Amino acid sequence: MTATTPAATTAPGLVSRSLIIAVVAASVLSVALFAGPRSGLVLLIGLGFGLTLEGFRFGFTGPWRRMIQERDASGLLAQLLAIAIVACAALPLLAANGAELKGAHAPIGLAMIGGAFVFGAAMQIVLGCGSGTLVNAGSGNAIGAVALPFFAIGSFAGAWHLSWWTALGSLPVMTLKGAGGLGITLLGLAGVAALALVIGRRGSHRLPARYWGALLALAALAILHLVVAGQPWGVVYGLGLWVAKGVVAVGGDLSGSVFWSAPANAAQVEASLLTDITSLTDLGLIGGAALVAWWRAGLASPVGVLPARAWVAVIVAGLVLGYSSRLAFGCNIGAFFSGIATGSAHGWVWFAAAFAGSWVGIRLRPSLGLEARR
Repeated sequence: MTATTPAATTAPGLVSRSLIIAVVAASVLSVALFAGPRSGLVLLIGLGFGLTLEGFRFGFTGPWRRMIQERDASGLLAQLLAIAIVACAALPLLAANGAELKGAHAPIGLAMIGGAFVFGAAMQIVLGCGSGTLVNAGSGNAIGAVALPFFAIGSFAGAWHLSWWTALGSLPVMTLKGAGGLGITLLGLAGVAALALVIGRRGSHRLPARYWGALLALAALAILHLVVAGQPWGVVYGLGLWVAKGVVAVGGDLSGSVFWSAPANAAQVEASLLTDITSLTDLGLIGGAALVAWWRAGLASPVGVLPARAWVAVIVAGLVLGYSSRLAFGCNIGAFFSGIATGSAHGWVWFAAAFAGSWVGIRLRPSLGLEARR
């Protein structure tokens, strides 16, 4: 089996661009009118994330890959700087507004560590983490488009089995709070950055202008998301929720799942999708990436000719991404980026395990036929 994406078309004209801007504005306004101003703002923030990641061609999987393969530390350093900026705002906000705001806090456990490791390997196979898969799908990348629905199915299944996995053993939730927590967080980020600089090749500490634009925009949007939504930026829950709604729509019963039958989650399954924070952000990510790709030259992102085993690997990796991210309490966004930025100790453990898994995933790609012949 082989597949290619369409060749890039010429960039849209002024009239077409004006029309698409009007459509986007109307969509945001419609959500605000139907589900409330906060929902409209969250969708707008999600669009901002998609515009930023695709517009600056920035992500989380690629920089880790370049750090491992090429000892290029620049992308990882940009991620760490963005997290540091968010932490400087998020931790004081959480300390002062504990009743209104919540962090991305989760326990450290055996399943969490294993899930993060497996997620790190799978994201390198499809070259996309949670946000990366959404952005890739939105921009017209065939691998991202194929992986996304299976990511969602895996997220649903992982949530269904989560109670069994967490019963294997975990520590209490550990968080870094207040000024002391911020200091420890910044020292930890500085330590990882220093290690990256030592390992990285000469000159890789210089961040290109697009990285500066991306990290500053992502940090600003993440802080705004926390303030508007009352919770940090996340990805995985929304994808599983889409499948849960689909299961119920066709007559399925979710009462057998501890996770999906929990009152808060059961209520969200019944409620409008436009009231779910993570779903709105995810939809915005897809829409923002699609808008940038279309604005440039049309929805086309060639992946080359791939053998049948590569597409099987993409499907399996998509399922694994969703399943493992539920066990790990998040992906690069919900666990690594937002977890560390809001003082969760599990974010640090997730980072170490997922980075180790990435090393494995990178080495699996050639044997799976995912190094395309162009």
